[in-house]
Amino acid sequence: MKMLFLVRHAESIENATKYTGFYENPRPWTGPAAHALSRDVVGLTPRGFLQCQWLGQTLRDLTGPDLVIRTSQYRRARDTAVLALPGLPYEVTPLLNEQHYGTATYMTKEELYATYPERAEDRQTRKHLWTPPGADGESLACGVLRRATAFVDGLHTASAADVVAFTHHTAILALRAVLERRPVTELVEESRERKTPNAAVLVYEQADGLFHACGTIQPDC
Repeated sequence: MKMLFLVRHAESIENATKYTGFYENPRPWTGPAAHALSRDVVGLTPRGFLQCQWLGQTLRDLTGPDLVIRTSQYRRARDTAVLALPGLPYEVTPLLNEQHYGTATYMTKEELYATYPERAEDRQTRKHLWTPPGADGESLACGVLRRATAFVDGLHTASAADVVAFTHHTAILALRAVLERRPVTELVEESRERKTPNAAVLVYEQADGLFHACGTIQPDC
């Protein structure tokens, strides 16, 4: 029986300093530079390193001897995979990437609404449909959900080995919508109350061609 473990990356510098460094108003970077910073540069905090130690023990207790590891292209997800499961091979896939915020990457809401007022209502009331400005911007309900669907479809045709997927908050919303067969709007509303914590592990069991949620394990550090 195949098991799937969705892991939100451990705490990153961006998570820890969101309101004191990355989201200045006005933003000090252009959109492409901000996205490159988010994807390639942002690493983990000391707390994130501790969470990786916790993840290593937790995943060793949960997984079988054969293990397939997938991670997004973002450094914080790759670092989490390497530190939590050292020495094990992993595959990087864009299907697990965070939502691409296009030229709005690292904009504060105030700056975003002032720069793109025509998109403000969608961002405020229909967050799942909001498409960030720029050629690469993708909405949760279309772009991210499409990638999540492709990732889950690939699991059905892959080997029977357990899979650990290191990914991001918004990507997890889309993956949960596919795995749990729930409306993405419902998951977005739930996330307004509480986001998936850094380093949390969402456990799924495959049976009769479907994945079934078995619970979430949260770090104690």
